[in-house]
Amino acid sequence: MQERKTYTREFKQRAASMVLDDHCSIPDVCASMDVGPTALRRWVDQVRKERQKGQPVAGTKAISDEQRELQQLRAKIKRLETEAEILKKATALLMSDPDRFS
Repeated sequence: MQERKTYTREFKQRAASMVLDDHCSIPDVCASMDVGPTALRRWVDQVRKERQKGQPVAGTKAISDEQRELQQLRAKIKRLETEAEILKKATALLMSDPDRFS
């Protein structure tokens, strides 16, 4: 059984950029970068959507630097909101019975 290849985000971004920005054909990029046409088409579509929408494609890891940073910041906001909610609930619990911990 053949082992599945993995590619870095930078590799995917460069390959998609060759198609979108440098106007190279998909078969030419596939041959020069030793990547399959299905994977390359998927990366090109994803980068194109990220550029058009200005946000990462739902359910995927962002390829572009800006979109990757946006995903990280959104994840951080979600984590901080969850932590704040936990602190609110803990404070309410402690304030409900001040004699409990005396």
